[in-house]
Amino acid sequence: MDSREIVRRTIAFQNPERIAMSLPAPYPNDFCGAGPDPDPNHPPTGWEQVDSGRWERTDEWGNTWARIEGFSKGEVARGVIQDWDQLDEIELPDYDLPERYERAAETYSASPDRFRLGHLGGFPFNIARKMRRLDNFLMDVMIEPDRCERLLGMVEEQLHHGIRRLAEAGADAIMFAEDWGTQDRLLVPPDLWRRMFKPGFERLCATAHGNGVFVIIHSCGYLYEVINDMIEAGIDVFQFDQPQLYGIDTLADEFGGRTTFWCPVDIQKTLQTRDQDRIEADAKAMIEKLGAGGGFIAGYYGGNEAIGLDPSVQDIACRAFVKHGAPELWQELKDTPAPAGTP
Repeated sequence: MDSREIVRRTIAFQNPERIAMSLPAPYPNDFCGAGPDPDPNHPPTGWEQVDSGRWERTDEWGNTWARIEGFSKGEVARGVIQDWDQLDEIELPDYDLPERYERAAETYSASPDRFRLGHLGGFPFNIARKMRRLDNFLMDVMIEPDRCERLLGMVEEQLHHGIRRLAEAGADAIMFAEDWGTQDRLLVPPDLWRRMFKPGFERLCATAHGNGVFVIIHSCGYLYEVINDMIEAGIDVFQFDQPQLYGIDTLADEFGGRTTFWCPVDIQKTLQTRDQDRIEADAKAMIEKLGAGGGFIAGYYGGNEAIGLDPSVQDIACRAFVKHGAPELWQELKDTPAPAGTP
């Protein structure tokens, strides 16, 4: 059973021979990924220093990003739509250009045994909120709902093209990032989410499933109130970096068997303790409670510097995932030296 089949069986709850994993070497990574290249007619710019300590870049949608240090992705400082009267004037990047997917097809062909992710920059909310900037857009959904829905529809049209093209290139799933919560609540009232955003989820997931690909969402924050809605809309996998925000038992009891969770050991509540026993216990609990017959993918948070951790801390989790989720591989890897500083 190769990596691609292991992930497929995990998402379909078809008893893979081990848990699926996306861990750094020397541990298993069952995935490869690619996304559309930039629109040649709307080329983004790289980061440029504009004054002491401040860097800016422009994305293909026309938004200006800013950051003050060297390792974060930054955030939108100026959206391309400063005034709603500009909506008729903007020209969106074209996600239907076949040349944007040639490199993705090459990447997938080079990794035939891995599960192939097709990366999109978000569903409509994540893109539209940047075009207006988040603080403005969260007000807009209340006071300018018609204009918001029009912009969401314009973005959605391009994403349908992107999904179809990625499927044609060989993707097994589309994956998009769309943060929907603060630490304790949804960014918008749940009834507004169901009215304004759920229909777009349903249509985009239907396009994906109709083209034979799964749908994976990465989302930060507390979105408990709409997890069921997202499952109903067609989300197959939730990539959460903070599973303890909900509680592993809650995820297992309320959603287990109906969707798959792709998680590292919790980056805020557990890894920060640096407690080897606690980290291993969380890894083992997710495998046992979420991964019966499928339903769990062991993850790794790629920004150790951003969360103030030495890589040796996450190595504890990696070793625990392999030990409890892939016993045969553990026999090969258990004597592999851990990074310096690991307890």
